[in-house]
Amino acid sequence: MRIALLQCNPVVGDVVGNIRRIREAIETAAKQGADLCVTPELAVCGYPPRDLLLRESFAEACWAAMEDLARDLAAAAAPMPAVLIGAPVRNLEPVGNSVFNSAVLLDGGTATVVAHKTLLPSYDVFDERRYFEPGKGCGRVVVAGKRLGVTICEDVWNDKSFWTDHRYYDTDPVAELLDGSVDLLVNLSASPFSLGKQAIREKMLSSLAARHGVPLVYVNQVGGNDDLIFAGKSIAFDATGELVARGLGFVEDVVIVDPFEGIGTVQSEDPAPEAQAWNALVLGTRDYARKCGFSSVVLGLSGGIDSALVAALAAEALGPENVLGVLMPSPYSSKGSVDDSLELGRNLGIRTEIIPIEPMMQAFGTALEPVFAGRPPDVTEENIQSRIRGNLLMGISNKLGAMLLTTGNKSELSVGYCTIYGDMAGGLAVISDVPKTLVWSISRWLNAAKGREVIPVAIIDKVPSAELRPDQKDTDSLPEYEVLDAILKAYVEEKHSRAALLAMGFAEADVDRVLHLVRISEFKRRQAPPGLKITDRAFGTGWRMPVACRVNLPEGLM
Repeated sequence: MRIALLQCNPVVGDVVGNIRRIREAIETAAKQGADLCVTPELAVCGYPPRDLLLRESFAEACWAAMEDLARDLAAAAAPMPAVLIGAPVRNLEPVGNSVFNSAVLLDGGTATVVAHKTLLPSYDVFDERRYFEPGKGCGRVVVAGKRLGVTICEDVWNDKSFWTDHRYYDTDPVAELLDGSVDLLVNLSASPFSLGKQAIREKMLSSLAARHGVPLVYVNQVGGNDDLIFAGKSIAFDATGELVARGLGFVEDVVIVDPFEGIGTVQSEDPAPEAQAWNALVLGTRDYARKCGFSSVVLGLSGGIDSALVAALAAEALGPENVLGVLMPSPYSSKGSVDDSLELGRNLGIRTEIIPIEPMMQAFGTALEPVFAGRPPDVTEENIQSRIRGNLLMGISNKLGAMLLTTGNKSELSVGYCTIYGDMAGGLAVISDVPKTLVWSISRWLNAAKGREVIPVAIIDKVPSAELRPDQKDTDSLPEYEVLDAILKAYVEEKHSRAALLAMGFAEADVDRVLHLVRISEFKRRQAPPGLKITDRAFGTGWRMPVACRVNLPEGLM
């Protein structure tokens, strides 16, 4: 049985366009002799559709589009394969949520619901219980003489034999399916990317196939939708758990596989976390701009590593001709920072402009002098510099119709080392989930991978500084980044308490300082632009901390 895994990149809400892409992929698969095509989860509407699902007409439009597609395939001049397609389907019962997350079979000119998603995640970035009614029972269907057990994404993530440290549900849809007879497990998925997740996914699904002695195919969405990135890398295993196919990473693909005969192609790529992060961020930036209707971007170039990496990502994602880098030196900017930024622009082939901000700083100083009388200069004046730059960049963005990219990293956003309405202004925070130490690591990897100095070594080796006052260094306000990032990973991503951090050997002063800064910076993060998620826990849709709160727990528990 030849199966085509249609690794699609849908646009959320673009039902007409998504159906067109799916049909083109089906036609490609048909030419390669596919008996069955399988799309990702909710491929008709794109994932995640969020509150679009609250409109009944949305699911109705998806169903009508699938019926039209089924009829068109049946009427095609050349024979077309059956299609398992992911879509929202209305719940016609008077109780429960109004839609299911479903797999629908298109065959013989009709659309037939095969399975509803049973396990609805409501952790991290997921909020499916808000929208979907859980399915009851298992999805089985016969296609080309094979008995298929059909599951959707989370349904395969509750294997009690594999997971020993966490389980979210009291039922296992796969185990229920295999109580009956199935020849093949099929999973339609839209599983967001995070560093290291693909290896875990492949190990889990291999174990599942081997233990039950049943081949398994898994098709994943690809592309960026808001803060989430989907890597594709659709996979198939034979009945022994051997990997027989893997789709391309970070691009659309039609993966042809026969899991019964062990026939397929396993695509490979650089597994280094720097390479994976780079590819994910390029895709996320490209799709966010494209799907929001932008073809060009603008960003500030400070001479620092963060803006340099964002500029490199933007040039790769959109083409250097569509990237404008703006230098806005102040009296505190070093000559090296200006020269390094210009060299970066030349290396990338992007356009650069220089707008000195000293005259504007003087104008602000004069205007505010009566109000500030008798008060010494402090962080206020530093923030004004940042907000001048933010205003200039937003003006350029408005005038040119170019989306403004912010350049702050995760380390800075965690502890509030950034300025609201200043360097936080923009439409997309490209590296807001990239710790500073990883920013350096990706930059070094990029130069090695390209075989040339894309990001000037002088920028990579420079002591980090906001350059908002004379001789300023980031370590004036923060621990060394190696220490800061280690504390943040343990606290933010791994959710360890203060007591646990101290037990790990971190200095008490550093721990208390960092945890305090994380807590008091929540109001800033709430006003930040969307960022691209690449770690297990990002400051995006999966981070839902209160702003107005005062955490006061027994010693060491927070």
